[in-house]
Amino acid sequence: MEARSVLIGMVFAGLAMAGTAHAQGAARALTDKECVGRKTATRLNVQVGALRSDAGNVVITVYPGDPSRFMAPRGKLARAKIKTSAPMSQACFFLPSPADAYAVVVYHDADGDGDLDRSPAGMPIEGYGFSNDAPTKFGAPSFDAVRFGVKPVGETTIRVKVRYPTK
Repeated sequence: MEARSVLIGMVFAGLAMAGTAHAQGAARALTDKECVGRKTATRLNVQVGALRSDAGNVVITVYPGDPSRFMAPRGKLARAKIKTSAPMSQACFFLPSPADAYAVVVYHDADGDGDLDRSPAGMPIEGYGFSNDAPTKFGAPSFDAVRFGVKPVGETTIRVKVRYPTK
């Protein structure tokens, strides 16, 4: 009986480790053809994690280093809308230069309507996130809270955790 318990424990431990390895290994290398923008020497890979479902799309927006363009109408540098693949989806972008700063905003458009749905009070009701996992209290974080640098040549990978509003 004790040997059986040990065997069952080993099986569950193996399954748990396999699940962890799958979750950690879920990110695959994206090809240049899958990247947004004209090919350059500077590439940004954005991994969006903590997605709750496969429903809808993940929208990833990259902003340039100019704080006045952050979340401004027509301020974006690039945007990708990809089919959601929970728990992690990703996209890559060719960047025009290894500027000192970029910013990323993501949202999980679970209903696929092309917008970040909001409550009557203006609060998001779909999942969202920012580079550096910048915290939000009342409104969007500042550009300084979300800005990050990239490698001058090659690929920089950032991870953004999606936050879902509490009901």
